[in-house]
Amino acid sequence: MAAIGEQVRVAGLALAGVTVLIAEEPDAVRRAWQSLPHDVTLVIVTPAAADTLGQAMLDSARPLAAVMPT
Repeated sequence: MAAIGEQVRVAGLALAGVTVLIAEEPDAVRRAWQSLPHDVTLVIVTPAAADTLGQAMLDSARPLAAVMPT
């Protein structure tokens, strides 16, 4: 499991063993998505990261993406 987004929103997930990819800017979000390890099956993204990635990327079969509530 991994999480992508702003530090203040995702940093705490590391305590639960989630791989946290801090991405504050749109380019960083796209780079984080592209760099996900192949064994990641679920990615939690912040609303801002979801806006950057777009619906098509979030609808991909792998990895499954879940958007944090606002």
